[in-house]
Amino acid sequence: MPKNPWSAKRKRQYTHIKDSLVERGKDEPVAEEIAARIVNKARAQHGESTVASASSINDMSAGRRGGLRSHLGPGGRTLLQLRNEARQRGLKGRSKMDKAQLELALHR
Repeated sequence: MPKNPWSAKRKRQYTHIKDSLVERGKDEPVAEEIAARIVNKARAQHGESTVASASSINDMSAGRRGGLRSHLGPGGRTLLQLRNEARQRGLKGRSKMDKAQLELALHR
């Protein structure tokens, strides 16, 4: 578990999410990372963390989103998610691409 100053509620939330993911077949390290990300995002949205990204604060919660942005969902990934992936892959010209162009470039 990360060494953040989490409240008892956040520790319970982390454990519950991690255990659920493990039961669904995720590996332990992957489940821990996903659970920590979800809890940290919830902390950021509720003003409990000292540092938070704009996407964590302004985005809807994972529970409310409910898979709307899964890779195969109706809307697919957001433009911000596509740009982040393009940046990680070192794709040139990504800042000038629209969503459809990014999806096409990342699909290749």
